[in-house]
Amino acid sequence: MSEHDFSRMRSAMVSNQLRTNAITDTRVLAALEGVARDRFVPADRAALAYVDIPVPLGEGRSLNAPLITARLLQEAAIKPGQTALLIGAATGYAAALLMALGASVTALESSGALAADARANLGDGATVVEGPLATGHAASAPYDAIIIDGAVDQIPASLWEQLREGGTLMAVLREAGVTRVVRGVRSGTSHALFPVLDADAAPLPGFELPKEFRF
Repeated sequence: MSEHDFSRMRSAMVSNQLRTNAITDTRVLAALEGVARDRFVPADRAALAYVDIPVPLGEGRSLNAPLITARLLQEAAIKPGQTALLIGAATGYAAALLMALGASVTALESSGALAADARANLGDGATVVEGPLATGHAASAPYDAIIIDGAVDQIPASLWEQLREGGTLMAVLREAGVTRVVRGVRSGTSHALFPVLDADAAPLPGFELPKEFRF
């Protein structure tokens, strides 16, 4: 496919998948229109880049469907100049969108191969670090926003501690058989978590509950 073909597919994604599903933030829409998602997936799967499905990346990981990524970013309400920790950087797509929104981005990835892809795709625009996803990256904390770009069973206390007072944490949380986008806000030593909408997302490793707590 040509760049023109991908550009048309990207515009159709914004018009048909995002605008029709409550993505109304013009800055988020502009970022998704401007960042070439096809460059962040394996070449043999580039034709799937703008379909509303997760795209397998290898390493047991997938790039989230565009609507999930857009919703996480819209609810995070990123402002230019803010600091953001992206957990589950994968090949760097969500980090590129955060950069387009004006954020200073630390992108955490547990897979060495995916982290290498993210560095190659992002250049010097973001700081890509490797490590367990559930521990975050305290060295650059506190963050104005933390984006957990995938489905998890829990949000560890260590991540809340890395969030700035009044900061926002976005995730896709699995609870009691239901998977939903959630928005969290830190206030002092406590935090509040609010449901946004039920939605599926590609799972992230390292956030599993201990087996004794599974029902």
